[in-house]
Amino acid sequence: MRILRRLLKACAALFLLLGLAWAVLFLVFAPDLPDTTDLFRNTKAPEVIILARDGRALSRTGGAGGIVAVEELPPHLPQAVLATEDRRFYRHFGMDVIGFARAVVTNFRAGRVVQGGSTITQQLAKNLWLTPERTITRKLKELMLAVWLEARLEKREILTLYLNRVYLGAGSYGVEAASQRYFGKSARRVTLSEAALLAGLLKAPSRYAPTNDFGLARRRAGEVLENMVEAGYLTQAKANAAKRAPLRLAKSTALASGGSGYFVDWIETQIPLFVGRVDDGIIVETTLDLNAQSAAERALARALDRHGKARRVSQGAVIAFATDGSVRAMTGGRSYKASQFNRTLQARRQPGSAFKTIVYLAGLEQGLRPDSRIKDAPINVDGWRPKNFNGKYIGPVTLEKALAESINTAAVRVAKQVGPENIIATARRLGITARLAPDLSLALGVSEISLFELSAAYLPFANGGTGVFPFGIQRIRTTGGEVLYERSGTSLGRVVEGRHVGEMNRMLATAVSEGTGRKAHLKGREAAGKTGTSQDYRDGWFIGYTADLVAGVWVGNDNNSPTKRVTGGQLPAEIWRDFMTKTSAGLAVRALPDGRSAKDTAVAAGPGLRNLLNEISGFFSKAGASKGSDPVDFYKENQDLN
Repeated sequence: MRILRRLLKACAALFLLLGLAWAVLFLVFAPDLPDTTDLFRNTKAPEVIILARDGRALSRTGGAGGIVAVEELPPHLPQAVLATEDRRFYRHFGMDVIGFARAVVTNFRAGRVVQGGSTITQQLAKNLWLTPERTITRKLKELMLAVWLEARLEKREILTLYLNRVYLGAGSYGVEAASQRYFGKSARRVTLSEAALLAGLLKAPSRYAPTNDFGLARRRAGEVLENMVEAGYLTQAKANAAKRAPLRLAKSTALASGGSGYFVDWIETQIPLFVGRVDDGIIVETTLDLNAQSAAERALARALDRHGKARRVSQGAVIAFATDGSVRAMTGGRSYKASQFNRTLQARRQPGSAFKTIVYLAGLEQGLRPDSRIKDAPINVDGWRPKNFNGKYIGPVTLEKALAESINTAAVRVAKQVGPENIIATARRLGITARLAPDLSLALGVSEISLFELSAAYLPFANGGTGVFPFGIQRIRTTGGEVLYERSGTSLGRVVEGRHVGEMNRMLATAVSEGTGRKAHLKGREAAGKTGTSQDYRDGWFIGYTADLVAGVWVGNDNNSPTKRVTGGQLPAEIWRDFMTKTSAGLAVRALPDGRSAKDTAVAAGPGLRNLLNEISGFFSKAGASKGSDPVDFYKENQDLN
């Protein structure tokens, strides 16, 4: 009994201390507690307007309808949210002590944060009044505001506000705007499977948005359905039926004709990264050039209409950047209406010889020159015998000719001398983050990569060696004119030395004028680029540039089936030439950077570059510059390599 009394006294003392602490917190933060009477007056979802570079509207979302009360929604929608986000919502006072303790234990066991402890009321408090900063003060304010909300509002009112304010990806704030965006109908009429998809977005709206990755969104919806079974809202049979139910997305909200929906989807995923929560309408000014966009769509459609059936090619994609990294055109497929899968960003395919550009740049950085000679002959590397595309060998050739003619054995010999680790380091410095094979197969482009990422890696060749961050948003402002975000610069410093820029431009220009990229030749304008063809003709690539634009083209099939002997020097090069001819018309003719006027400084490779880029988007990462080697020794070693 004595022990029990002591335990009771200890508990009483603890509760007293907690009460005093809470009283102190209340006194500290009470003066800043907001008024809750205005929360239901804003009857419209924030309008998000996305503009092209010339000010024409690409998309309008939100701005219509009013707050949808939780009672107006089908029961399975709030149930899906509660089962996933806050199962004890109706049993806590704003802070779920049990749920918080469970999250702490789970995270401790996992050694990382795998489960959150915030209630729906806390999330609402943060969304309404606080910034996303991660500080103890902000968390204490969040707790205080959550309890304040619970004291002032009924549970149904809190849930209503949460469902109408929360961000759900693709520029949509609230379940009504999200349902209209994704399904083309009111949230009042969503099915069980659609409700599960919406609830699944709360964990990571941009990542799980169906317009970003439909397969991932469906898998996440399946997890939500299982949560509903665990919470007692569904039987397993109903959850299984909902998983099998068809899910169809609405057409793009893009106002402009054609495939700008791919670009709009991409932009919508980024808005919260720059402005956080949105209380009023915003206008997003982008870099998309509608004339270039139209040229890209027409060039792709024309080629596929003429040759697609005969050459067994069903899909293609085009991406174009200005030399500062701003996206000028993005065509993610043959038809956005038929498929919202963005093949410029989401598809990862083998680039074939289009990756050799990185290999040869690494060679130059190791001390080779365009006129260094290399052996084109059969090669055996630990049983691996890569062959040339045409099955022929011509003996010693210069690096320039080897790249222009896309000679496989030469590329493997360069890679062997340079070392895969240095090639990967060069790729990382140019912004490639895809997983790359750490062996000599890297030289032949077997590692899968997106068209967006590989095309962006060519930007330093077109702009004189400067690393730039690819972007599509120039400015975000409120409808009242307040600027919320404005891009101030994209330069990440020098990533390729000037002399190597000039040498690469010389070699890649030869690839267009005399090599495998001859069909990409532009009349009266300097152009450089590289073809790429993957195994069994499954993918055809051409990535090229002028002094004004960098553009990449891919053709192939979504099911990865072989085409009818389509190479990068055929349809992709023709599409590229068609697009660049239309887009460059009227621009002054400018020569490609030759590197002679560039003032070489240390190549940007410090840890700060990696940290900065990882925080922004993950498109770029840091890598060290490789050391030099003697080209004479390189040639001698090549002569002996069998």
